[in-house]
Amino acid sequence: MFYLGVIGGPQILIIVLVIVVLFFGGKKIPELMKGLGKGVNEFKNASKGDQTASDAESEDEKESK
Repeated sequence: MFYLGVIGGPQILIIVLVIVVLFFGGKKIPELMKGLGKGVNEFKNASKGDQTASDAESEDEKESK
C-alpha cells in the first residue's frame, strides 16, 4: 500500500468525500444516503423484531413449565 505521511484524521475524510462527489455526482448523493438510511432502519427493525420474538418464546417456555 502507500504511505499518506502527514495526512490523517479529518483530511482523509475530506479527501474521501471529494472522491465520492466526483465519482457519483452531487445529484446522486441524496439518493444514496436515503437508500442507506432505509437499510439501516430496516436492520434496526429486524433486530428489534428478533428480540421481541425471542422474548415471546421465553415467556411461552415459562408458561409451559
